[in-house]
Amino acid sequence: MQFVDYTKIFVKSGDGGRGCVSFRREKFVPKGGPDGGDGGRGGHVIIRASKELNTLLDCRYNREYKAQRGEHGKGSNKHGKDGEDILIKVPVGTQIKDDATGELLADFDSDGQEFVAAEGGRGGLGNSHFATSTRQAPKFAQPGEEGQEKWLVLELKLLADVGLIGLPNAGKSTLISVISAAKPKIADYPFTTLVPNLGVVKVEDHKSFVVADIPGLIEGAHTGAGLGFQFLRHVERNAVLLHLVDASDMQPSDPVEDFEKISKELILYSPELASKPLAVAATKIDIAAEGARLKKLAQYCKKKKIAFFPVSAATGQGIKELLFHLSDMLNRRGVQ
Repeated sequence: MQFVDYTKIFVKSGDGGRGCVSFRREKFVPKGGPDGGDGGRGGHVIIRASKELNTLLDCRYNREYKAQRGEHGKGSNKHGKDGEDILIKVPVGTQIKDDATGELLADFDSDGQEFVAAEGGRGGLGNSHFATSTRQAPKFAQPGEEGQEKWLVLELKLLADVGLIGLPNAGKSTLISVISAAKPKIADYPFTTLVPNLGVVKVEDHKSFVVADIPGLIEGAHTGAGLGFQFLRHVERNAVLLHLVDASDMQPSDPVEDFEKISKELILYSPELASKPLAVAATKIDIAAEGARLKKLAQYCKKKKIAFFPVSAATGQGIKELLFHLSDMLNRRGVQ
């Protein structure tokens, strides 16, 4: 299924029905009064969060949502039927913004949350409401109110406890495939992962947490370079960040520079990301022959007081200790 995390939709609620102008014509009642019924309310456009969805794909291809108008009032004080509401389902983690103003209208963080995106127009009152002692035969009624219409921006931010970040080929997809049941695409070339992947990690004592693999981060990601600009928004939802750095001797770049490149991109995208709890995992240590890169990164993290874990997804070395530490970090933040 195609992963879509950003789209725009047009919503229009139903117009209210007109009130009716009518007078009773009953046998043996020579002076029948007004009996015009009210118009029905126009249908609402309602957006609901659903844990059964994980993409905004449906809203990408169906971008217009128009609710039914209310029926007009009728004689004999018969009210018009309300227009049917339209229900739009979106994934949990979706934010709804007004496209014209940028105002955040709703932020869904739990299943079943609802937001009335456009309220249906109120039905007009029939002429029976306007009869008085001096105006016994009103020949007018109210028109129905027009429904609301607007363009909305839907933006999905994955709800995960731990976000895996790092340069392409740092080992994020391999790690998430080892510690969870997620099966991302894995290959030995950059940008293998084109969409975020979610996995549930189970630790002892029946505890578990959700991990997200955030793909495509490179230098300049906050300005749109690579794929990172599309997915940096997902990092904002994570309670804890795990920064993966390739420590193998096959990698020619400086490991500290690799770490600082991504750290800088996160800060430039959102200064709030700099305050998130962070741990560093040096990956691929099974092919770190001399270990020079590994030692340099370990010394840097010790100096910066950053939790550091050398791991190998291939052999399992260091994985258990890393998961326990992540679980403890989440406990301290009250996530688990």
